[in-house]
Amino acid sequence: MSKHSIDRRKFIKMAGIGGMSALATGEISYASDPVSKSAKAKIAIIGGGAAGVSMAARLKRWLESPDITLIDPSQRHYYQPGFTLIGGGIYGPDDVYMEQKDCIPAGVRWIQDSAISVDPDKKTVETAKNGSVPYDFLVLTPGLVLRWDMIEGIDEASLGAGNAHCIYCHSGAIKTRDAMRKFAETGGRGIYTDTYTKHKCGGAPKKMCLLTEHLARKNNKRDALKLDFYTASHELYDVPYFTPRLLEIYKERGINLNTDTRISGIDTASKRVRLDTVKGGKILKSAWESYDFLHFLPPMTAPKFVAESGLSDQSGSHAAEGWVSVDKYTLVHTKYPNIVSFGDASNLPTSKTSAAIRKQVPIAARNLISLIEEKTPEEKYDGYAACPIITDYGHVLMCEFDYDKKRKGSFPLSLMDMSKESRLAWMLKVYALKPIYFYGMLNGIA
Repeated sequence: MSKHSIDRRKFIKMAGIGGMSALATGEISYASDPVSKSAKAKIAIIGGGAAGVSMAARLKRWLESPDITLIDPSQRHYYQPGFTLIGGGIYGPDDVYMEQKDCIPAGVRWIQDSAISVDPDKKTVETAKNGSVPYDFLVLTPGLVLRWDMIEGIDEASLGAGNAHCIYCHSGAIKTRDAMRKFAETGGRGIYTDTYTKHKCGGAPKKMCLLTEHLARKNNKRDALKLDFYTASHELYDVPYFTPRLLEIYKERGINLNTDTRISGIDTASKRVRLDTVKGGKILKSAWESYDFLHFLPPMTAPKFVAESGLSDQSGSHAAEGWVSVDKYTLVHTKYPNIVSFGDASNLPTSKTSAAIRKQVPIAARNLISLIEEKTPEEKYDGYAACPIITDYGHVLMCEFDYDKKRKGSFPLSLMDMSKESRLAWMLKVYALKPIYFYGMLNGIA
């Protein structure tokens, strides 16, 4: 067990220390939670990630007679926010997962299989190997898909070739760790990119860039590195309360910032990346740039079966990405009132983070119970999300905000000036959030 690991007993102790920021930017709920005696229905949950397992746990606690089936093929349950910390050499490879069987709540039927289609009119889910699963109400939380195929010249299996890396999968994070450390020692040009689709944890590419820069300084090699950050957006960050400091950090550390630029291809043999300057949906310039170290993001979309089942959003600039169409406040599907969806697969106009999911789960659970009881869903989600941007080895800019991109600080961080990076936020990120996730959120109590 690494120094960053924590067991259930230690978690309980931690929860008692001043609430540890109310168990990290949120409330804790225990036996006083509402229990519905009248809500009885066959509930299917697609997806066993943060959203699906947490929802199953909440419903298990809040329903007196739960009938819940969870459909997910995974052997392991990954704490994905930890991938950045693996890449940065802070966590070890084994510090970020548990066996999926140990995460599924007792009493929830687990079909270890993939959903391949949904018939919302017949109210059935078709699985790859286990046939059709009927439901009365559906929780659609299948996560998103990393679309490696949308970047020419690379796929998940070839990550690391030509020193091209991505921490958005477990194996990629492990490969990034040693490569980034070596790059920070030897020097050269580092290129870092995000992507143009909606994507989870938008702060991660920024974190990897800043960690590399600090690692080079710690090695007294900063002058040997040229660092370029390319974002597909018009600006580095779009939350006004936090953006000024983040821009200052990039300027202070000599990191070149390029906007409206997306990655479209990688030539690993020659260590070159193709970058397209795009405005108004049109490519104005396409150029190959040489690098010594590359960290990139692939485009991301909802799983294919979501759109094929007629459940995706058909409007807006991200329609082609297939996100599930839901009311952004109630999390209920816009066409099928017996379906709720949230988390990475949904079209909610906020960041795709586990912090956002943790706030969405109780809203979705209460509204689903209301629907089962034939009541109007009245709980409202305000768009809360949190993005802890690691600015160096020891500090984090804890960005918390709502749908209006206004700061929505949580106690006790709300009492502090969080417009700047903080040592407390670093401690929270590295030591508290993971045990809160595994032993609080996935158990339906945080």
